[in-house]
Amino acid sequence: MTQEQQQGLNLDQWLGAYAARANTLSVSEVRALFAVVSRPEVVSLAGGMPYVSALPKELLSQSYETLMASRGDIALQYGSGQGDPVLRDQIRELMALEGISSSVEDLVITTGSQHGLDLLSGLFLDEGDVVLAEAPSYVGAIGIFRHYEAHIEHVFTDDDGMSPEALQESIDKMLAEGRKIKFLYLVPNFGNPSGVTLSEPRRHKILEICRRHHILVIEDNPYGLLYFDEKPPMALRSYNEDGVIYLGSFSKILAPGFRVGYVLAPPAIRDKMVLANESALLCPSSFSQMMISEYLATADWQKQIDTFRGVYRDRRDAALQAMQEHLPGVRTTKPNGGFYLWLTLPQGIDSKAMLPLAVKELVAYTPGTAFFGDGTGQSNLRISYSYPTPDNIKIGIKRLATVINLQTELLETFGHKGAER
Repeated sequence: MTQEQQQGLNLDQWLGAYAARANTLSVSEVRALFAVVSRPEVVSLAGGMPYVSALPKELLSQSYETLMASRGDIALQYGSGQGDPVLRDQIRELMALEGISSSVEDLVITTGSQHGLDLLSGLFLDEGDVVLAEAPSYVGAIGIFRHYEAHIEHVFTDDDGMSPEALQESIDKMLAEGRKIKFLYLVPNFGNPSGVTLSEPRRHKILEICRRHHILVIEDNPYGLLYFDEKPPMALRSYNEDGVIYLGSFSKILAPGFRVGYVLAPPAIRDKMVLANESALLCPSSFSQMMISEYLATADWQKQIDTFRGVYRDRRDAALQAMQEHLPGVRTTKPNGGFYLWLTLPQGIDSKAMLPLAVKELVAYTPGTAFFGDGTGQSNLRISYSYPTPDNIKIGIKRLATVINLQTELLETFGHKGAER
């Protein structure tokens, strides 16, 4: 927390009136970087923003004009708390690409998949309840789980995704401590921040473990269609309809500005989600939903997803090439899709402490500590290659290498104190 933020709290006359859970709210380490990365001279490898310039703006303009001419009064009105039925039917076609069959009635439209995860957390989590999550895990999810005062138990994850053996050990440990496990949260395809994909054999093992212990699985899958070479395994939901809740989003395959996501859940959970959705915001944006529906009905959206795949593949390749050239001794994941590389720094280097030095070199990244509920992850950092041009990615990684190499030299010469200089 900055000095200015602390002063703001000290001057807050309502400080004693807040609910206890308000104390769990804090600035995300990703959001805190926005002021820095907005400077044009800084190459930002921090935020996972999609490259929306690759969208056909004329198609979106046509969708807007057609929508307003034909159904404008409806688009500008209140809608259903469950979401537009036409869009929900189109989402069924989208999910079928990942092996999921569903009813229109089992889908709920949300204001982005983050909103869906918040609704689910509000429905399931009491103070002290356990959420099992990958190590590392999505920073936005960690913020939600903290807000609902859950205990986040990270499970060992490697290049094949979450370890089933480690999952079983974590479950045994939590049960031995008398804790109540509410669900397992996973980003199985090209995960944020790791970029790794859960292998198919592990998917079956993890689902079986959760079935045996009656643990709900929340599958968050914003990147699944953004594969580069090999298509990832079928969605977890395709293997188990009753024990898996599926979160999807248009933020990565279309544009985040629409703020439209969706949740596929078993009927009983779906009904409660609709009620929670109505309580929170009455209904998701009719205009955003109908704009996306019009786009899906008139545009070659699968070709557009192919275009995005090519854009992000080129950027991934530029990032890996720059890593090999400038940081050959630093371990990185090599994702087959999505937006991210996960770096493991030389022993003794703290990614959070190093960030101000990197900003002085005009490059930004996200420290690994943002992706752990317990504050660990100092030896890691996330690079996002989705938004900068390939040339800027190479420049940014070269600048990052300057900082990392200097820190390594200081450690070798002076030890830990030297690296803090």
